[in-house]
Amino acid sequence: MKQVVVLVLVLAAAFVCGGVAMAADTQGKIQSIDAANKQVSLDNGTMLVLDEAVMITIEGKEGKLEDLKEGSKVKASYEEKDGKNVAKMLEVSE
Repeated sequence: MKQVVVLVLVLAAAFVCGGVAMAADTQGKIQSIDAANKQVSLDNGTMLVLDEAVMITIEGKEGKLEDLKEGSKVKASYEEKDGKNVAKMLEVSE
């Protein structure tokens, strides 16, 4: 439920800012984590950039980049910005 509320708020903010950014979804396992560059690579070839606005949940609880582990299953929603896949939501199940 909390994720739905956050998604609605993100979409509302996009409309207010003058445009709607199209989000994409992906899922896979975390292949590697580059904490210095705030990037996560998935086994399906998707590279995600995690900025300060990303919402990370691990097993239904709030998480952060430092909590992520290679091999964990993940569902993600992201937007393409400047040629990069910027994660909006990262839902991890171990």
